[in-house]
Amino acid sequence: MPPSPDQVLAAEAPWSAFHPVSQNDQAVMAGMRTMLEPNKGKLRGLAARVPFDAIMNTVAAPDDVTFRADTIGGVSGWWCHPEEARADEVILHAHGGWFNWGSAEAFRHLAGHIARSAKARAFVPDYRLAPEHPFPAAVDDVQACYQGLVDRGARSIALTGDSAGGNLALVLLALIAAHPSASGSVVAAVALSPVTDLAMTGPSWQSRASADPYFVYDQAEALVAAYLDGHDAKDPKASPDYGDLAGLPAIRVHVGDDEVLLDDARRYVAHAVAAGVDASVDMWEGMPHGFLAGVGHLDAATQALKAIGAFLESRFVAARSA
Repeated sequence: MPPSPDQVLAAEAPWSAFHPVSQNDQAVMAGMRTMLEPNKGKLRGLAARVPFDAIMNTVAAPDDVTFRADTIGGVSGWWCHPEEARADEVILHAHGGWFNWGSAEAFRHLAGHIARSAKARAFVPDYRLAPEHPFPAAVDDVQACYQGLVDRGARSIALTGDSAGGNLALVLLALIAAHPSASGSVVAAVALSPVTDLAMTGPSWQSRASADPYFVYDQAEALVAAYLDGHDAKDPKASPDYGDLAGLPAIRVHVGDDEVLLDDARRYVAHAVAAGVDASVDMWEGMPHGFLAGVGHLDAATQALKAIGAFLESRFVAARSA
């Protein structure tokens, strides 16, 4: 059998890795697709907030992690505390939901798994959502939260985010790099299936239209429009793929091979590498958007989480000795 286009890409690009799907994951995804197909593209508008949070609340709680509500930099959210965490190392995780849905409480278990894997505390902010609070409210909130963590004594901070939260993490990374804080240090960023191009020009919007079990173009287009509220989609503060990426800290991106956002991830990493950034993308065969939420069920989620934790822990360790 000839190699797939993504296997060819992985072979040609040293910053790209392609992970074949396991037999277990093939079986799990076959069942999941049967369940999801009738509802593909139907989560829309404000009515989707309750069912979306319900979906995220099904993520299994990680062992040895405690959770508590707090307010950082004027932004409410949830702490995820692994037993082994150091006080001055923090992960700031921006949750997903196409800028219109999601909450810190609903995403606390997913962030808790990342925190446990990296052996660091994580804070998930409840940034303001569109359409009530369009761009740049969410960006302003994660930036305020970052500064609040610095003010509380965080000396090493890693930025993580999934989907729209991946967008916010990468935007914030560029803002901090352009205007470094007097104290505090961003050691790395990890983006999970990030939305990097709100102009929605990636070829995978067409090439993965059938394979993606969740999203369709006009559904995402309406959610993005609600967030932008007429603002230029190619403003780097809205779409990190259009920004100057030179000088950014190390970045790791994970994305499913079956999602319409595949090229948002691949093109962003290609641009970052071209700008001299230590960046790479891991593509997971057969996986949909947000597959990390399947930890405990999907081999790919377990393996990706292990890789993310090892990467973040190594960056924290390096920062201690710098």
